[in-house]
Amino acid sequence: MAPPFMAHRYAVKEFLIVRRYCKLLKAKLKFAKFQKDAWVNVTSFDFSDFQDADLQRQFKIMSVLGTAVLPEKKLEEINIIESHMETKYSTAQICHFKNHLKCGLSLEPALTRIMARARRPEILEHVWTQWRLKSGKEIRNLFRKHVEISNEAAKLNGYPDMGAYWLRAYETPTFKEDVEELWQQIKPLYDQLHAYVRRALREHYGKELVSAKGPIPVHLLGNMWAQNWGNIMNLMTPFPEKSYVDVTAALKNQSFTAKRMFELADQFFQNLGLNPMPNEFWEKSIIEKPEDKTIICHASAWDFCNGKDYRIKQCTDITMKDFITVHHEMGHIQYFMQYKDQPLIYREGANPGFHEAVGDAIALSVSTPKHMHKVGLLNDYVDDPEAEINYLLDMALDKVAFLPFGYLVDLWRWNVFNGSISWRDYNCEWWKLRENYQGVKAPNLRTEEDFDPGSKYHIAANVPYIRYFVSYVIQFQFHRALCQAAGQFDPNNPEMPLHRCDIDGSKVAGKLLKDMLQMGSSRPWPEALEKVTGQMKMDASALREYFKPLEDWLKKKNQENNEFVGWEEETQPSCLRRAAEDEGLNVISRVLTAGNSIASLTGDNGAGYLGGRPSVSLLAAAFSVLLVFQGLQRR
Repeated sequence: MAPPFMAHRYAVKEFLIVRRYCKLLKAKLKFAKFQKDAWVNVTSFDFSDFQDADLQRQFKIMSVLGTAVLPEKKLEEINIIESHMETKYSTAQICHFKNHLKCGLSLEPALTRIMARARRPEILEHVWTQWRLKSGKEIRNLFRKHVEISNEAAKLNGYPDMGAYWLRAYETPTFKEDVEELWQQIKPLYDQLHAYVRRALREHYGKELVSAKGPIPVHLLGNMWAQNWGNIMNLMTPFPEKSYVDVTAALKNQSFTAKRMFELADQFFQNLGLNPMPNEFWEKSIIEKPEDKTIICHASAWDFCNGKDYRIKQCTDITMKDFITVHHEMGHIQYFMQYKDQPLIYREGANPGFHEAVGDAIALSVSTPKHMHKVGLLNDYVDDPEAEINYLLDMALDKVAFLPFGYLVDLWRWNVFNGSISWRDYNCEWWKLRENYQGVKAPNLRTEEDFDPGSKYHIAANVPYIRYFVSYVIQFQFHRALCQAAGQFDPNNPEMPLHRCDIDGSKVAGKLLKDMLQMGSSRPWPEALEKVTGQMKMDASALREYFKPLEDWLKKKNQENNEFVGWEEETQPSCLRRAAEDEGLNVISRVLTAGNSIASLTGDNGAGYLGGRPSVSLLAAAFSVLLVFQGLQRR
């Protein structure tokens, strides 16, 4: 139990978060009403006979409403559920490994830092397990109800389930098959990386913890979800006597400020012939953590849809990581500025993966030793094959290690939405996919009382995830095409490999990129992809080409060590298939009843949900949600 002052501080924080989500809930419901009014107007036209193909495309996009199509009560219900799932995730805290009176450890920054830096397996297992107890497990029943209502909304929009509704954005009937094909294209590289990492972890932790042929214990990989393995690079650097690029010290020695980092990124885009950041950007962006208020520090880019107001919010640290992030976020701003003259309905990426891919493609150039040398942050730059293997492994622990996770999150959800995965098997089917695709296993036995998928923000917040898999593939397609246009990559010249390419200063590459960005989503994404790459399909060959020197080295190293490549199925089950308590639906009704009861006591009669006056009842209802679920957890 936490000391009284800690409990009070936690209660205040929880109150503020709940109040924020109440405001968000009201705004979402108000926006849903606006969407529905527009939808009624659009669907009053029979646009199937329109002669103007572009106008027909706009009407077709606007005719799909999303959850706003639901009846009013159902819409309130799903929004309350979503707000509560996000609240539980945002307020989840655990206690210290040794001192159970020291509680209040949040995901950011405490738990993330522990998972990245700690090397004692018992500490890592404690943090990993407790986070899932305090986050995912608490929303299992809510998630089940959310799936049910989401599928109702999908059917009202003309789709068989919510997974199919999500996939409409890709405009490709074979999208699922295409993604699986991409994964099979990537898997040989991933398997070699997995084998090398498993050996390094076995040497560090011992064969009792890390087997020679089995999945890797997931808590040892340096990240709460094992989606990125870069934090354990120091356990497996191929050539430790050779450096790999980190210009953090140079940034600090040269007295860089956040403003200077942003100015350098702006210059990069101007060197490509793209637009400079407008005055409003410099006046209104938040690029350093404010001293007088608390903000969510996760970097993000914002388009205020008036053709001139674009902003970045980032609590910039003077590090190489943030230097690259600045370029990535500014890539989003470039996209916003380039498609600003499109109709509002087209002002988004060609598909949900494009926005992330553009920023990441730019980062592939910026992160090279060549570019760091060019901007004066790396003095002693020479092409050293061993240093390059260090560099490529560091990149692979980020990019390649992510790909199976980036795929399986939504593969699991698609199967949940279409009924292939029953609510009784949520957790065990999750771990089946984790083992099959990632080659990882839980550190302890999981059951169907747990809900480990819900420990990931995008599950709790109902955010589709396959966009990240898509972006990690097509960013390398963009990079290869832009590098060829810039004359920085020649597949037939070993002196000009893809991983050394920096497109900085190439107006030809910039024009190629600009023409694609200006399209927004006005045309199906294969046409936008073709504009840059000449290809109309996603293709992982560029990714394989980028990492080819590393893949060749990994194959050789694994063969030298007689390392088993791949993983054998565990003999002991990682998840116990047992029917979870079927009380979720009753709980949801208790939540809604509690909210309605308080609303009636205040005389508000629900106006707070749909945007009347500022509502005390809405805040009270949100607290009743917390109280009901805390009661459930105690049982």
